[in-house]
Amino acid sequence: MHRITLLLILFLLIPDLYIYFMYIVRKTKNIWLRIAHWIPTLLLIAGYFLLMQGIGENAMAHHAQAIGRLAICIFLFAIPKTIFMICSLVGLPFHYLLRWPRSPFTAVGLVLGIVSFFNILYGTLVGISKFEVKDIEFHHPNLPKAFDGYRIVQLSDIHIGSWIDNEKPINELVELVNAQKPDLIVFTGDLVNQRSCELEGFQDILAQLHAKDGVYSILGNHDYGSYYHWKNLKEQVNNIDNLVRVQKTMGWKLLNNEYDILHHEGDSIALIGVENDGEPPFSQFADLKKATKGTDSMFRILLSHNPTHWRREVLPDTDIELMLAGHTHAMQAIMFGHSLASLIYPEWGGMYTEGDRGLYVNIGIGYVGLPFRFGAWPEITVITLRN
Repeated sequence: MHRITLLLILFLLIPDLYIYFMYIVRKTKNIWLRIAHWIPTLLLIAGYFLLMQGIGENAMAHHAQAIGRLAICIFLFAIPKTIFMICSLVGLPFHYLLRWPRSPFTAVGLVLGIVSFFNILYGTLVGISKFEVKDIEFHHPNLPKAFDGYRIVQLSDIHIGSWIDNEKPINELVELVNAQKPDLIVFTGDLVNQRSCELEGFQDILAQLHAKDGVYSILGNHDYGSYYHWKNLKEQVNNIDNLVRVQKTMGWKLLNNEYDILHHEGDSIALIGVENDGEPPFSQFADLKKATKGTDSMFRILLSHNPTHWRREVLPDTDIELMLAGHTHAMQAIMFGHSLASLIYPEWGGMYTEGDRGLYVNIGIGYVGLPFRFGAWPEITVITLRN
């Protein structure tokens, strides 16, 4: 916590100090204007310490909205100033060594800073609920002919705790999904942030999701409650058990290292679901061998939350035709087709293939901590299977 506090203060103060001494002091002698420059930063730092004093343990579970809003406010002021500072610093050697004017670099920094301010604002006010329906096709020669044209809607990473007191977007999500008239709906993990009780008030909404062959789900790393400080192990186990019960009452079928057979016009395929299997430090509870036992001769679709599972085990140890994953959120930001998530995840969003085998990574519906999405709009994927 001390490191986070120090980084936060430096993040706010360094660009403010630079702008103050390079511009404010040189442009005005008015003491009130000089003081006014520091007011936003001082208020944000004070707000941070006041919030930290009152949140106690399990901060993200009990005060997620307050922390998220404060973080957005910090970003709204600090990021534009940081961008402006960087542009100004880039211009300094050109000014002092080549006698170039500083004004073009200042102007570029000002424009980029203003653009970043409104991008953050848009991503917060609009982006988090700007649902995007993506239509894709997956072709494979092993697909039974009866399943040609079979429509699967994939959802992932709802993080329902981030939508508390804001049911309207979840209602819109359900309406959008049902409007696709899918044959099957699958959810690839992270239904909650930390606790199953986050679903209170949302069960009836999510229970309205409808597909001919039902709604299937798996667990993601957040669903185990691993990020919450429980009083004892029994509490954590009860939390997972309750999450399983709630999903059952919603009409969802949870696949925990098991499979189900989907029948369609006389043909069948296997839908397999495993528990979370992430790269360390994320939990690894999947038992792929157990989950696939008895499905060897079938066309198979695997639900596995973390996309790294594909290259670690699915590709080398099985011949599963298609895996569906989530987890990455594309770090909730995509600019010009690129995301910082690519620095961690080789497969961070969209369709990836190796030969005739595929992985689709859905970038999720919800958010964790920061109520922001830009470019990485909340995704509803419609996958049409083709022979």
